[in-house]
Amino acid sequence: MTGQSSTRRRCAAAVSVRPWLFAVAATSLLAAGCGMLGDTVKERWASRTEFSSCGEVSLDQGEEIKKKAVREIACLQRALKSGGSAELKVTYPTVEGDPIREYYRLTPQGRLEVYTDSTDDRNSDQKWSFAECYTPEWVADISCDQ
Repeated sequence: MTGQSSTRRRCAAAVSVRPWLFAVAATSLLAAGCGMLGDTVKERWASRTEFSSCGEVSLDQGEEIKKKAVREIACLQRALKSGGSAELKVTYPTVEGDPIREYYRLTPQGRLEVYTDSTDDRNSDQKWSFAECYTPEWVADISCDQ
């Protein structure tokens, strides 16, 4: 009888594990599906509080932002020095010519936020991304790399 009772306990344990495995599998599928519901970075951008605009800059292949966007970068620098806030939109092409749009936001707390829209870049993940730096020392290259 001990052989049968041991088998029953193993079978009972297997039966009680099945609902747990099902729940884990269902949760994993739901979590994977949530990514298809929307781009959270894009939604965050769309629902943001707008700041005063420093304008828009469109760069051609090989153009440097430091040279083309002198006034726009100065606008961000003024906001940084005054403790204000500002936004700047920069569009530039990939090597293949697909447009990338970056939105630079300087917050009143002195944080630089960079939202990147790669949805039209056929050779990327075609998603939005986000980066930020706290208390940037300068905004000359409009980058979170210091």
